[in-house]
Amino acid sequence: MELLQINDLKIQFPSRRGTVDAVKGVTLTVKPGEVLGVVGESGAGKSTIGNAVIGLLEPPGRVAGGDVYLKGEQINNLDRDAIRKIRGRRIGMIFQDPLTSLDPLQTIEQQLVETIDLHLKLGAEKSLERAIDLLDQVGIPNPAERIKHYPHQFSGGMRQRVVIALALCAEPEVIIADEPTTALDVSIQAQILELMRRLCREKQVGMLIITHDMGVIADITDRVAVMYRGDLVEEGTTQKILGDPDHPYTKSLISAVPRPDVRLHRFPMVDYIEKEEDRKKDFDISTHWLGQAQDFDAVEGSLVSVENLVMKFISKEALLKKNRQYFTAVDNVSFDIRQGEVFGLVGESGSGKSTVARMICGLYKPASGSVNFGGTDLTKIKSETELDYYRRQMQMIFQDPFSSLNGRMKVMDIVAEPIRFHKLASSNQEVETIVLDLLEHVGLGRAAALRYPHEFSGGQRQRISIARALATRPRFLICDEPTSALDVSIQAQILNLLKDLQEELGLTMLFISHDLPVIRQMCDRVGVMKMGQLVEVSETETLFEAPSAPYTKELLSLMPKLDKLSHSGLEIED
Repeated sequence: MELLQINDLKIQFPSRRGTVDAVKGVTLTVKPGEVLGVVGESGAGKSTIGNAVIGLLEPPGRVAGGDVYLKGEQINNLDRDAIRKIRGRRIGMIFQDPLTSLDPLQTIEQQLVETIDLHLKLGAEKSLERAIDLLDQVGIPNPAERIKHYPHQFSGGMRQRVVIALALCAEPEVIIADEPTTALDVSIQAQILELMRRLCREKQVGMLIITHDMGVIADITDRVAVMYRGDLVEEGTTQKILGDPDHPYTKSLISAVPRPDVRLHRFPMVDYIEKEEDRKKDFDISTHWLGQAQDFDAVEGSLVSVENLVMKFISKEALLKKNRQYFTAVDNVSFDIRQGEVFGLVGESGSGKSTVARMICGLYKPASGSVNFGGTDLTKIKSETELDYYRRQMQMIFQDPFSSLNGRMKVMDIVAEPIRFHKLASSNQEVETIVLDLLEHVGLGRAAALRYPHEFSGGQRQRISIARALATRPRFLICDEPTSALDVSIQAQILNLLKDLQEELGLTMLFISHDLPVIRQMCDRVGVMKMGQLVEVSETETLFEAPSAPYTKELLSLMPKLDKLSHSGLEIED
């Protein structure tokens, strides 16, 4: 008997602009001990299926047809109280966005212990022991100490590990994992995937894993289902789907996976598009609004230089300053980024990568050290007007698209805000034209301007963030995991756009990612961070072919192997 059975599932989202068919008659099964992967573009309906199974469809979404069975028992017609008893206890869910799935007002201990005690009835003491053990299993350092902290005190990757621990804590029969490794570096990803594999094998747990990461698909799944615009276009064994796909869309999707072994001139694009009006039009960036001349002063040599940066966070408050305890997140980091260069930062989750980026753009004030931009030490500037001049020149794409977008503003206003603030357009009509054009170039289309962030998938929200970052035509772009929530097709499109901007405009970038194949394709030089320190800086090809630091060698050895995928007709750089 199948553990989870989804029969002819249809999901609709009614609105004033008509009804959207998000899922169009999808049938899937998961057997005990089996891992089924669901792949497809952002907005294909993958996460919608997972939410429907556990009764968490966001209004006005509704199941318009079909049935869901758990061990032969129909569960899609249960009332709210009945489905709540199943959710968490029998079906665990790992959500795509870790920040919004954790309660910011409760410590990790409160959230884990409450969940464990509710479902397993172990009592407070035993529940706490299990919670600490789970945090240790998912790779949280010092779990007995960190369990006392709140979600905002964790990095994005560490929050994702906490969410995974929450999903596993009640020993469920089925786990629905929605992009479970999105924010995780390769070392923790390998650890989490091994934990999931062992759970499925030993406990005969069934898993439905929704992901755009083909490395995860190749590494953990038994079967793969491919979705395109709400339809199931192909299903089969992992070896068959990755090695010899039948459907044109699947072939195109696999061809867009970044190569870990060689650098390409451009990312291959997904060219399977059913409707001609959906095709993204090519444009000449030199004559485009994004390519218009800037009024910034020219800089020779390094545009950005950081020296001896130190960042400390208070880990234990006290009335007297001398009694406070501090955690050093960044410890004496120095590097420079040359004009027109793409500089990469890699390392484990919690190694300090995002903290460095936030100090450079002024969101964090360093405990010591300097940030030099275009010959000016930004840490010494006190005038807001003078800082605005530099803020316009540097923009940041944040790791978590949901929390970085204002949920009460329409997309038009979100993208237009920096244009209006820095007075980059002479009229509202010009602002609107620029915004609509930017939305087209990041693959969202003009219709997206009238919608709110919650109406989009995680990957689509990240594209909104990218459009907003490009709106000031910056000379320096800080990309903090810019493609972590994107499927490979949109990732290729966005990264090719960033490459075009970088080449045509001399755009300088700090590119932070745990995705080593993407780092290889995008960056000229790479810095490797571990526990707040910079352990190696090297030319990209040198780092991948002959790393010097032991930690770098370990990271590279843990890269997912994509030897099941066949690549052909790719333009390789000399």
